[in-house]
Amino acid sequence: MKKWMSLPRRSIAKALTYRILSVSLTFFISLIITGKLSWATAIAGAEAVTKMALYYFHERAWDKVKWGKTK
Repeated sequence: MKKWMSLPRRSIAKALTYRILSVSLTFFISLIITGKLSWATAIAGAEAVTKMALYYFHERAWDKVKWGKTK
């Protein structure tokens, strides 16, 4: 019987693609609100780094949860 498990590199790929979408949205919202390119860039950059790490660890923690998985 095989136990399906996501490899860490899959979690990294998912985190990266999700963050690209998310950071783009944060950048454009920040630009609209502040009207300043430098502020929008700083906000989006800080958000990208912190939330990418958070997402990776969240994904790896959920991979250990058996609920909702089938064999």
